[in-house]
Amino acid sequence: MSLKISQAIEILEQHNLLVSSKVTDPEKVVTNISYNSKEDQTNGIFFCKGINFKPDYLKQAQQAGAVIYVAEEAFDEDTDNLIVSDASKALAVLSAAYFGYPDRDLFIIAFTGTKGKTTTSYFIYDILKEIYPQKVALFSTIDRIVGPNPEDEFKSDLTTPESLDLYRDMRRAVDNGMTHLVMEVSSQAYKKNRVYGLTFDIGGFLNITPDHIGKNEHPTYADYLYCKKQLLVNSKINIINRDTNDFETVYDAAKQTSSTDQIYLFGRDQTKSDLDFLLTSKEATLKDSIFTVSAVSDKAKTLQVAGDYKLGLVGDFNEVNATAAILATGLVKIPVTNIYDGLQGAHVPGRMEHIITKDHGIIFVDYAHNYASMKALLGFLRREYPGSKIKVIVGSPGDKGISRRSGFSKVLTELADSAILTTDDPGFEDPADICRQIDEKIDHDKVSTKIILDREEAIREMITTSQSGDIIVLAAKGDDPYQKTKGIDVPYPTDSVVAKSVLRDIEGE
Repeated sequence: MSLKISQAIEILEQHNLLVSSKVTDPEKVVTNISYNSKEDQTNGIFFCKGINFKPDYLKQAQQAGAVIYVAEEAFDEDTDNLIVSDASKALAVLSAAYFGYPDRDLFIIAFTGTKGKTTTSYFIYDILKEIYPQKVALFSTIDRIVGPNPEDEFKSDLTTPESLDLYRDMRRAVDNGMTHLVMEVSSQAYKKNRVYGLTFDIGGFLNITPDHIGKNEHPTYADYLYCKKQLLVNSKINIINRDTNDFETVYDAAKQTSSTDQIYLFGRDQTKSDLDFLLTSKEATLKDSIFTVSAVSDKAKTLQVAGDYKLGLVGDFNEVNATAAILATGLVKIPVTNIYDGLQGAHVPGRMEHIITKDHGIIFVDYAHNYASMKALLGFLRREYPGSKIKVIVGSPGDKGISRRSGFSKVLTELADSAILTTDDPGFEDPADICRQIDEKIDHDKVSTKIILDREEAIREMITTSQSGDIIVLAAKGDDPYQKTKGIDVPYPTDSVVAKSVLRDIEGE
């Protein structure tokens, strides 16, 4: 990979990003690109970005071989530089060029939503694999898959990677023979310009409720909504859940760049006259759920995806995600039989895994990590098991998503019988303080609570004190194999592994 300095200048000018340039040799070709001063910078272009950037980082990069830097101000006037109005946007457009615009060689399907985007992405991934085996890449909150070999699958550190990492992984996927990419796009991806300049073939909007609002994320709900809807503005074809909050605002965003015949609406509310597809639940068991997708409009009928489907993941809320996946893959012309088979065998790590115990109830492990997703999960379990006690283990991350804490307080009060508050990626905050913030807003006349900071101990306590008929929910962490603590990823066995270990101790094999 390489990039000529004159080409970089031209690209920045095209995007109205270049403020000034100091370049000794415009024809010089850089063969490295980075925003991390700890990396090898040999003959590289280094980006000075982020609110916490320090001039010392540039010095480190120069010592490691950087020959030119991109920044919003001149840190070193004696060194070649490109001064730009927005370093994060510059990183995106120059990364795309450096890696040879790999997005142009991929059919990209992207989804956003406060809840459900990970599950929907996995559903689409599993369906596409039916027709394109070893040709489908996945960028999700959980995993990043960029090729067919074991070394091409690894854990994600961000829902949507930084733009440089995004294009690097796209290039790796293309070089590995991938033809399709399914990805989640977070609100932060637009807030931080990680997907700046990227156009998606299909974009989907699942839902929105207040989340990710706080000092390190979105200052207001309006800002959160604005960033979320940008996915639709930057997609050729749009799929929208008609039942989402702020539907009119979301729909108007889609119409900015797509004609109405390229926007597909689905939902459960059959009174909505503008629906293209109607979703109806039929049957749910502990192993799967059966639902019907009906084509309402003439436009919908041309996709030929109407019919009954069986989803190999419990929870009626997952039927919404599955319907979105059906429409997305229908638009790719995947045959209905393959869509059916892909959904029936779909698996999402850390989502609605259930463990049936001998004498301690049923344990559900799920990544539900905000009010909306937790309400959907607990509401489903309350309907399915009306005579059972719902017992929840949950924590909330530090340094972000502050609004989730009051959301957990509310949903536990509404739908739980008891809860143990515990640690979940505390970052640089005290997990005890986070738990207390959740606990103080819970109505303790309705829900009994205790705080056990050691998550493994909390799970052991919950399981050993439960009995047949109880429903235990290990929430928010899912399949995460670490706790993010003070900047370090501390290994953690995962909730499922801990629960099974406890059961071996108290119930045997």
